[in-house]
Amino acid sequence: MGRRERKKLQSRRMILEAAISEFSKKGYKDTSVADIMSTADLGIGTFYNYFNSKEDLLFSLLGRLSEMIRMALAEARAAERTSLELLELGARVTAKFLDENRFVMPLFLSGSHHGGHLGGEGAPHPHAGKPPSSRMTPQIKQVFAEIIREGQEAGEIRDDVPVDLIAEMFHSLYQAAAFSHLDLTYQENIALKTRLLLDGIRKRDEQPVCG
Repeated sequence: MGRRERKKLQSRRMILEAAISEFSKKGYKDTSVADIMSTADLGIGTFYNYFNSKEDLLFSLLGRLSEMIRMALAEARAAERTSLELLELGARVTAKFLDENRFVMPLFLSGSHHGGHLGGEGAPHPHAGKPPSSRMTPQIKQVFAEIIREGQEAGEIRDDVPVDLIAEMFHSLYQAAAFSHLDLTYQENIALKTRLLLDGIRKRDEQPVCG
């Protein structure tokens, strides 16, 4: 990698880190591109060399979650963990990320709905007009779907329930926990809900039939 490429990667990383800092302090809505670039100590024009809008930057941050999940799962697969263990790990990594980066939550949750637009500053987003779920599915929900499908084929997960339905149930855990009034931390809430869901989809000798 040449010097120019390294500098570009460094600038992009600085912008992302500055955005995390500002979003955490002010929230997504009340943070401007100018705020982010001031913290990054870069010119506002530089922002648009890397991102089309503030929303585009937020999607990039969410992409970090996908990378974290895949890395954790790769290690777990190497250790020959079961599909149920992989799902529990994926749920735990996701819950930790969302808990530590609450500003990403609205975007993450919007992936389960058809529609919704966060809006952003600057140039129109290349995915404008498309529901957030069109970008969420391949990044995160599809990861869970792949594990569920593998688990069904391995006889570890009940196969009388569609893969997409189970994947959707996992995604809904985060919304339920976000609006929960129980005396539990966000991650504790997700962990307990995940345990119940895993028990429900576990393949047994005699499993109930849906329909």
